[in-house]
Amino acid sequence: MAEEQMESLRQALIGAKKDQGLEATQALLDAGVDPVIIMQDAMAAAMFTLGAMWSRGEVFLPEVVASATLFKMCNDMVEPALLAAGGERKAAVKIVLATVKGDLHDLGKNMVGAMMKTAGFEVIDLGKDTPTAAIIEAVKEHEPQIVGLSALLTTTVPQQKVVIAALRAEGLLDRVKVMVGGAPVTQEWADEAEADGYAPDAPSAVRGALGLVGVEAPA
Repeated sequence: MAEEQMESLRQALIGAKKDQGLEATQALLDAGVDPVIIMQDAMAAAMFTLGAMWSRGEVFLPEVVASATLFKMCNDMVEPALLAAGGERKAAVKIVLATVKGDLHDLGKNMVGAMMKTAGFEVIDLGKDTPTAAIIEAVKEHEPQIVGLSALLTTTVPQQKVVIAALRAEGLLDRVKVMVGGAPVTQEWADEAEADGYAPDAPSAVRGALGLVGVEAPA
């Protein structure tokens, strides 16, 4: 029964079927299934599949947005159980996430953050429209291994380069890796901005982050 519900949840996330997804998530929690298993083997697995479908042109932006929204709803249900099961366990790797100054879009960043948690990262999410100074302060305070910068607007993409330059000026780039992403962002831009990593979608962001800290991503 649990495996049937796991598959139901995977298919619901891929197909953005809200009622099916929420019902399957609750059923798994009620059955006492390990929340780590729910998040990794059902939720994260579904989003990796969706990311591959997106890369092949088999799904489009409205479908991805709908699935991401459902993912967050399911994540909000599972995360309390995950934290309760984890007790005082600390994640080995910290990542600071922010949508850059001037940009009010955060759905993609939120999806990345949720998936990072399933991969074992401790996520410090600074939100949207984040001033460069706030990112610098967060790096100093939390000492993350990675900073993830999101920008959805072509007008705000240059802010990613501004943040990287500020991190360099503060002498912080020797201890933190920077990843960039967002719809207008490309590998070419990441190279120009001197970012350490680039990801076109949330599953790629998780794989890239794991690579930056020397951990092999799941197949």
